[in-house]
Amino acid sequence: MNGPKMNGAESLVRTLVASGVEVCFTNPGTSEMHFVAALDHVEGMRCVLGLFEGVVTGMADGYARMADKPASTLLHLGPGLGNGIANLHNAKKAFTPIVNIVGEHATYHIKYDAPLTSDIEGIARPVSGWVKTSGSAKDVAADGAAAVAASMGPPGQIATLILPANTAWDESDGPAAPVAPAARPGPDANAVKAAAEALMSGKETLIHMTGDALRADLLEIAGRIQTKTGCRLSCMTSNGRWQRGAGRVAIERIQYPVDIALKQLESVKNLVLLGTKVPVAFFAYPDKPSVLIPDGCNVVELADIADDHRAVLTALCDELDAWGCEPKLQEAKKPDLITGGAITPDSVAAALGRFMPENAIIADESVTSGRGFMPYTQGSAPHDWLSLTGGAIGIGMPYATGAAIACPDRKVICTEGDGSGMYTLQALWTQAREGCDVVNVIFANRSYAILRHELTNVGALNPGRKAIDMLTLDRPALDWVALAKGMGVDGVRVDDADGFNKALARAVEEPGPHLIEAVM
Repeated sequence: MNGPKMNGAESLVRTLVASGVEVCFTNPGTSEMHFVAALDHVEGMRCVLGLFEGVVTGMADGYARMADKPASTLLHLGPGLGNGIANLHNAKKAFTPIVNIVGEHATYHIKYDAPLTSDIEGIARPVSGWVKTSGSAKDVAADGAAAVAASMGPPGQIATLILPANTAWDESDGPAAPVAPAARPGPDANAVKAAAEALMSGKETLIHMTGDALRADLLEIAGRIQTKTGCRLSCMTSNGRWQRGAGRVAIERIQYPVDIALKQLESVKNLVLLGTKVPVAFFAYPDKPSVLIPDGCNVVELADIADDHRAVLTALCDELDAWGCEPKLQEAKKPDLITGGAITPDSVAAALGRFMPENAIIADESVTSGRGFMPYTQGSAPHDWLSLTGGAIGIGMPYATGAAIACPDRKVICTEGDGSGMYTLQALWTQAREGCDVVNVIFANRSYAILRHELTNVGALNPGRKAIDMLTLDRPALDWVALAKGMGVDGVRVDDADGFNKALARAVEEPGPHLIEAVM
């Protein structure tokens, strides 16, 4: 007797698992129920619930940055996708592979324009490198395999697969075989020669990098080139993943404030781009340039973000005959704690640099309070640094959660502003449910502090009460300890440097999720 037939949803889940997708971050609805049921039937797929779609997409981003492979999302129709767009935007800017599955009404139901009907493809396209709506249950599995391959295609992208309800419940032909992603292009010989000439010109030259070039072993190759040529090495202000700390090659990060960045770059004569674009200001400001390099700077495009950065750096090292040059590695040096008095950005940075354990993952969204982190943590134990790549706030706690799920044996420290944290505080609930080893540090300055600075930077002078009220988070002050408790996470409030130092030291040593509200 033949067994029950496999529906489209199960064929898709089995295809995803066979293609290496092991986690589904989800906030489903009615149209996705057959997919939900299939997740229960198929071994090999972990399901993680987020209580808001922005948490779901942020978790998928953090997971993939650390796992080096995609997770799946499961979102409910166009509004669910819309709720997750901000962190999909961040993921796009980080070149993160995500298989973004969005439910849709049954194909025959769409014409009736039910309340949740929307243009899902139109919503998905701005953040997706690949978009497809499955036409039937017979297509779903092959579409899923194609989506995984598309997400892993260089440099990494969001592949959105839209799943009409009837394509999930109708009979399928079974799972599809995995599809190999496209290969990364190798080095361009002319670009390598041009870069080598710039590096050996005797003029100040900066290699500006992002993407895979920021992994420790590739930075070591760049360090050999630096020793050979005397060049500088830098990365973008915000990067998907940067491996730094003791024993690794230290590089500069282009600063966020325009005036500081201009000073940082003013002497550069040759700029070699490795996966990056020419540095530009985050925003336009009156009477300040958008492009941060000096006039007349020679720009050499060594490699695109999609290129094979290992092969490119290897070719450049060959061209320069630099393999015999030893890279300068960062010495281990933990900062002294700052004690006494109020919590300041420097005191927090010193504590982070002091107590950060080996192989920690820093999920940073502290745009204002965290600007001074780099010098204090440069000589800390080796760690990975995740940044807010797309500028859409509300990613810190979600991508910290995803990173913890990808790397359960590593401590994750999330540095988060109180204003940003309110966008996606539901991530704390997922941390508690999943037992994630995350320390959430909330900088409670009771304001959108970055915007207080920007108000002046853009020339909006003499702000009054109404303007200031739109940038402050008081009346009432947020109670992060109570919010954390309500989500199932232990929290503590500290209001001086000594208290913060003790709280961070304790939270780093204890497993599971914790929250520290640092009143500043």
